[in-house]
Amino acid sequence: MTVQYLTPEGMLQPVPYHHVAVGTGTKHVHVSGQVARRADGTPVATGDLAGQVAQALRNTAIGLAGAGASFADVLRLTFYVTRWSPERIGDFMAGVEAVADEIGLRLPLPPASLIGVDHLFEPDVLVEVEATALLD
Repeated sequence: MTVQYLTPEGMLQPVPYHHVAVGTGTKHVHVSGQVARRADGTPVATGDLAGQVAQALRNTAIGLAGAGASFADVLRLTFYVTRWSPERIGDFMAGVEAVADEIGLRLPLPPASLIGVDHLFEPDVLVEVEATALLD
């Protein structure tokens, strides 16, 4: 599968993600919302946005790998963050940057949305990550 990332001139720059992804392939991979939990359900990085972002991305990488994909195949990421405010972007990006090399996530990110929400399914969950990938 080939993914081409673009940030065409005339679009807002700089941003920590590409605005456009063009994928060619036939197999769609959708990874549901991943949170900062170990496989046994144990919470990771309680109260720490950067730590939870890193763990949720690790879990997303595991989901992608289970389908034979990697972050190189990802067309789009969606992040849901509780009690979002612009002042939290530093902690959010610290989590992304802390784990990017480990999981093969190139920066800038694929096209991404960060959506602020009041709460997720449990009070200690600060972030959830969803991914869409395309394979040959």
